[in-house]
Parts: sequence; structure tokens; C-alpha cells
Amino acid sequence: MKVLVLNCGSSSIKYQLIEMKSEEETDLLAKGLVERIGLDHADLTHQAKGKDKLKVSKPVADHAEGINWVLEYLVHPQHGVIKDVAEIGAVGHRVAHGGEKFKESVLVNAEVMADLEACVPLAPLHNPANLKGITSMQALLPDVPQCAVFDTSFHQTMPDYAYMYGIPYEYYEKKRMRRYGFHGTSHRFVAQKACRMTGMDINKTRIISCHLGNGASIAAVQNGKSVDTSMGYTPVEGLLMGTRTGDLDLGVVLTIMQDEHLTPDQATALFNKKSGMQGVSGVSSDMRDLWAAAESGNDRARLALDMFIYRVKKYIGAYAAAMGGADIILFTGGIGENDFHVRARVCEGLEFMGVSLDKKINDGLRGEDTVISAADSKVKVLLVSTDEEKVIATDTYRLIR
Repeated sequence: MKVLVLNCGSSSIKYQLIEMKSEEETDLLAKGLVERIGLDHADLTHQAKGKDKLKVSKPVADHAEGINWVLEYLVHPQHGVIKDVAEIGAVGHRVAHGGEKFKESVLVNAEVMADLEACVPLAPLHNPANLKGITSMQALLPDVPQCAVFDTSFHQTMPDYAYMYGIPYEYYEKKRMRRYGFHGTSHRFVAQKACRMTGMDINKTRIISCHLGNGASIAAVQNGKSVDTSMGYTPVEGLLMGTRTGDLDLGVVLTIMQDEHLTPDQATALFNKKSGMQGVSGVSSDMRDLWAAAESGNDRARLALDMFIYRVKKYIGAYAAAMGGADIILFTGGIGENDFHVRARVCEGLEFMGVSLDKKINDGLRGEDTVISAADSKVKVLLVSTDEEKVIATDTYRLIR
């Protein structure tokens, strides 16, 4: 079965076409990205298996046009990988927020669509775009089954004392304001992979999963279930991120809004898109730029790096306390997989909880699934590459079958 995986943003479409030979055996046939939807011209970057990468541009008014453009290149005589769109057996969609309703991936039907619409207020920046992807595919390929895979569903196993906020209970009852957490698809995938790599039973293992990228979160996974995670009602809570504040005193938010006369939308943009390591450093949200700037003497870049590393370490300690220890600490995501300096700095000082990093293995290591702890380390430390698209394709394949 060939599964088309779609991740629709407000003005973009990420896609992969994956052939599912079984749940374990997969083949990536093509991947790409449509950007700048709704602007004067959109860009399509398309990479088919065994062929050169292609980049083309044209005006694209909406997601339906963008997805149709993707389909054109999947069947393109030179750049395509299938002869007819009828070869697509199913479509799997990344959906940012499933609220409390969706505790696992689902086949899309009319009832599910109504429930997804009800979740829009929980993620007004992300869910509308995800829904556009589903409705566009329903119009373009009406007979092809579709599945929704949620960033939030893995974290629905958190206990109430972990997900509730200290605000009047009526806000939970009326608005369902609580911690939801994100990156769940990634945390689920890498936790399972880490146990396969170490030979541990996931149902008897305490895992601290560090998904570190421009957006970053940590999850406490105990016996295969998420029991806490750093992101909250929205993805802005928790770790310092590329452009997001992470944990922040609400007094700071209110004071800035009053002093600067900011509307809620302006404040949302400030704390989500202009803060984090970008805001602290004034240099960049990219770790590579920050290391280069710090090495050349930029003290604000050094400060941003120190803040990021400190918060990761602090959450690791908190989740070890919450679970009564840790058996595995894993690093994944763009930074977690590729920045060996960050991994080394995070592990410094964790010897008290049984962490011993093998610096020779860790130094220079990028993107390769590897146990990076010393042989005598009581806690296994791993680099685990994530593949959220594969999870979406696998869930879709399983549901269809």
C-alpha cells in the first residue's frame, strides 16, 4: 500500500509518499515541500527516489491547488514515482491538536470531521491548516481513505495532577484549558525505538525523551505511557526554543502587554515568533549560528545557549524525580540528533543520577542511532533519530488494514 503523508501548515504543505510493504518494512518513494501558498508565487521542492531534486514556482491560491500540484509531480513522467494517483491507497494527515477527544489515530469520517472542527479553538494557528489538507484531499481523491494522526494523543495518558493548571476549575470545564503536550508522534516513536536498541521492555522502562529542535519538548515516558511533558496548552510552554519563550512568569506577559499596548494577537506573535534564543541572542534561532557567534565572543549568544542547555537539564532532573529515576535518556530532533556539544553539556553534572557519557562516541556524532553512554553507565543515553512521517504512514496502514 502506498500512503501519502501530508503535514499542512498555514501556507505550506510537507509531503512524503511511502510504500508500506508491512508495518516494519517501508520504502520512501518521494518527499517534498510546497511553500508560500496564497502569495504571489509558491515554491515546490520535490525529491523522488533515485532522481535529482527539483524546485519549481508558480502561483498557488490555496491548499487544494497546492496538493493537486504535489499529485501532478508524483505522476510526472520524468520526476514522478507512480503512473496514476489511483496507486495511492490512503492519506495520513498530521493534525496538531486532538484535544481530549482523540487518544489515538483515527479514520476520518463525518463524525471525526465535526470533532476536529470543535478542536480548532485549541490550536487556531495549526488545526485549520490541517483541516484544509483533509478537505482538499476529500475533493481531489474522494474514494481514498484518510487518517488523522495527532501530536497530542500520546500525552493523553498523563494523570490529572500533571495536566491541570492552577486556575479556576471552570476554565477546564468550559474551555478544556489544561496541559496537552505536543511532539507526541515523535516521543512515541523514539521511546519504542530506544527500547529496541537497548533490549529493554518498554512496559518496564522509565524514559526521558528530549525532542530538541527549533521547537523543543521533553516527555517523561513511564512503562510505555506519557506521564508528563514540557509543552502545555500550547507549544509555547516548557523549554527555551528557537523563537518561543518557553516557561515564563505571567506577570512578564501582562506587564509587556500593558506597557507596549499589545493586542492578544501581537503578544502571541511576540512570545512565539520573536522570543526564545532568537530574542535573547539577537543573532539567530539556529544553533549553528549561535555556536559560531558565541565562539567569536558574542556574550548574548553564549547566554542563549546556556539558557537552553540549563532548561533541558532541569527538566531531565524533574522528570527523573517524577518517575523515581530514569533508565534511558534519549536525544532526538534536529538539535538532539546533530548537536553533540548540546548532548555533552546537558549530560554534564548528571553523574549523581547514574549518567556517564562516552565522550569519544558522542563527539562528532550526527544523525546515527547510537548508545552514547559509557558501558558502566547506570542510565543508558542514546541518540535516536525520529521519523514522524513513518509513524503517520504506519498508523494509517494499520487503520486501513
